[in-house]
Amino acid sequence: MSKTYDELMQHFDSLGIKVTTIRHPAVFTVAEAQHLRGQLAGGHTKNLFLKDKKDNYYLVTTDEEASIDLKTIHARIGASSRVSFGKPEKLQELLGLTPGSVSVLGLINDTRREVKVVLDESLLRQDLINVHPLTNEATTSIRRDDLMKFLRSTGHEPMILKIDGTNPN
Repeated sequence: MSKTYDELMQHFDSLGIKVTTIRHPAVFTVAEAQHLRGQLAGGHTKNLFLKDKKDNYYLVTTDEEASIDLKTIHARIGASSRVSFGKPEKLQELLGLTPGSVSVLGLINDTRREVKVVLDESLLRQDLINVHPLTNEATTSIRRDDLMKFLRSTGHEPMILKIDGTNPN
């Protein structure tokens, strides 16, 4: 059973992580989020839920402005083949999320650790990172170091790679 927003916040509390969350109308794209958010400090994310032909799943999280080459990213992230977008049913099953609400915070639901998490190194230059808290009707601001602490608490050690402008060479 997927965690709720309140359970996510309780998990943060148990780790000593302080976050700030603002509510807003549902957003489904980066452009919609940019239009609604005003002037939230920090980095804002773009998230891709991907799979390869061997059904290995990847959650790639970058800065919202990053350019991601889906034809070559597989070489960068160690996928067995070119990747495609994971189906909404698998997104719900593995991360407890629906399209439009994809976020690294969904890894709290991946208790079997079936999803590999990839963070773009440029995003981690930000001290504050803004993500969806299991819903696309809110944005949560979390410190970079606290995000890493959260990911590790879920059993996920993120791959930190240069994704923007991916070039496998």
